[in-house]
This record gives sequence, structure tokens and C-alpha cells, in this order.
Amino acid sequence: MTDRDLLNHAAAAMKNSYAPYSRFKVGAAVECEDGSVFSGCKIENAAMEATLCAERAAIAAAVLAGRRRFLRLAICAEGPRYCVPCGTCRQFLQEFAPEAEILCSRADGRYVSYKLPELLPHPFTAEHLG
Repeated sequence: MTDRDLLNHAAAAMKNSYAPYSRFKVGAAVECEDGSVFSGCKIENAAMEATLCAERAAIAAAVLAGRRRFLRLAICAEGPRYCVPCGTCRQFLQEFAPEAEILCSRADGRYVSYKLPELLPHPFTAEHLG
């Protein structure tokens, strides 16, 4: 799967985003080790801390389907800046794909690529739990 294919999955998911408060729609798509792709969209809630980010929605869909190993995650948003995952999503992704590639796009279709350790250099991991 090409980068553009994965970003297209994220863009399609973004269209279903529920963002009545921020009006900032986000879609994500995660590519699993077996080549399957799962998408998710941002789902806001009036109690903002209950909002579900697109990245975690995509990962949750994959986990529900029995996938546990991910290669890449693509994020698409309508804004003029590259959409990078929030800290919670970075930590969430760390659990399943500590070396994942993250494709971050913006409204004009351009994107940048990061490895998760660049975005989360000091993750909290199972080793911290003893």
C-alpha cells in the first residue's frame, strides 16, 4: 500500500468525523502488519475529555478485529498545518507499534512522515510497571 493510499483511507474517514464543537474534523487509518487497514474518525463530546480522537478510533477498530501489530498510521485533517497525533494518541500507539511510521497530512494533500520515537521520545511502557 502506498502512502497516498493510506492517506486516502484517512481522508475518507475524516468525512464521517463528528466535530460540532471544534469544527476540526480528523480521520485516521492504521495499516496492520498483515496489510489490512482500519479507519477511524474524531468523535467529539460536549464533555471534551470524553472526545475520541480519530487515531485511537482506528486503533480500537483494529484491536477489535484481533490485530495487535501496526506498521503505519495516517492522519488527515482539513487545516492548513500538518495534523500530528496528540500526546494521548502517541502513548496509545506506543502500546502496539513503538516504531510505527506516522503520516501527517494537511488540507492541501501534502504530508510529512515521522517515526513514533521522534514524536514520543520518552514513552511510558510496560517496563515502568515492574
